Amino acid sequence: MHPMLNTAIKAARRAGTIINRASLDLERLNIARKGPRDYVTEVDRAAEESIIDILRTAYPDHGILAEESGLHPADGPEPEFLWVVDPLDGTTNFIHGFAHYAVSIALMHRGQAMHGVIFDPTRNEMFTASRGSGAFLNDRRVRVSSCHRYGDALLASHVPRSTALPADSPFICLLGDCASARRTGSTVLDLAWVAGGRLDGFCGSGLKPWDMAAGSLLVLEAGGLMGDYQGEQGWMQSGNVLAANPRVFARFVQYLKD
Repeated sequence: MHPMLNTAIKAARRAGTIINRASLDLERLNIARKGPRDYVTEVDRAAEESIIDILRTAYPDHGILAEESGLHPADGPEPEFLWVVDPLDGTTNFIHGFAHYAVSIALMHRGQAMHGVIFDPTRNEMFTASRGSGAFLNDRRVRVSSCHRYGDALLASHVPRSTALPADSPFICLLGDCASARRTGSTVLDLAWVAGGRLDGFCGSGLKPWDMAAGSLLVLEAGGLMGDYQGEQGWMQSGNVLAANPRVFARFVQYLKD
């Protein structure tokens, strides 16, 4: 295993320990609002600080982009490497005791994801991927699902509640014609579960780099496809993303083009 991936795993486990410990006493949490229906807790911040400490100690010449604290420049010249960190994706789930949330860490090299880790601390499930080396769940190789019929597909979605879908929106058919759709509250786990074959596809809008960086690499290394709403590679810039096995992905794009 690559030493940079090992470092990310170590950081994710450290953050997971902090999250699991805090989950035992949720009533004592200090919760703040970042915006409407957007929360942050002391656990998010503590987990992020622990991740940054491990990454910065191991690689002081790398930059770090973290959800809660923003950009941490590298020591020295402009870095080629950038760590992208979401310390607790699914904070709303966490503060309600709904055990569906995860830690996400990705390493980007000149804008391309090279290593990715998504850790589900409640299930002790570690999803990992390195470019060109496949995707794994707890050291077992995983692949996207083999679902061929769109009508049999189980999908997940992230569409902001403030986004009103008109009656003629292609999303109405896209989500309505599959077997069933879920809105789980954790985009990073949705992408990990697409990679692991538990979900057949995912569509999201208004996402941030830390929502997608690690998960996108997992999906691609598991044999899936990623794209924006045109099926192109602008999803990291637009925040609009489709992820699925190849058959479902083709149907996604067809719905949105039609």
